[in-house]
Amino acid sequence: VQLQASGGGLVQAGGSLRLSCAASGGTFSSYSMAWFRQAPGKERDFVAAIRWGASSTYYVDSAKGRFTISRDNAVSTVYLQMNSLKPEDTAEYYCAAGRPIISTITRSIGYGYWGQGTQVTVSS
Repeated sequence: VQLQASGGGLVQAGGSLRLSCAASGGTFSSYSMAWFRQAPGKERDFVAAIRWGASSTYYVDSAKGRFTISRDNAVSTVYLQMNSLKPEDTAEYYCAAGRPIISTITRSIGYGYWGQGTQVTVSS
């Protein structure tokens, strides 16, 4: 599975961005999808995930109420709508695909396929 992330950019605090991640080379609908982010000098952290059937979504506490993960299996794309952005959201954002079990759905070990990052910078 190949993943191509896009949609990052520079935005002021309080603004919005929508990240997209287009998948190819696999059966997209059979994979759970996730977004992780990594700030300079920090570890890669979980942001949001959506199960293969889109029946369940998961968010890091700091993203709840501000970010929404969704997927469109018809176009093999997962999205991350980010509203009310804060400077602390600044990071490289990565999409990932995999078949994690419940205990690993918020952990990078649960995902075997990764896209390149897309930079999100939120200015204060």
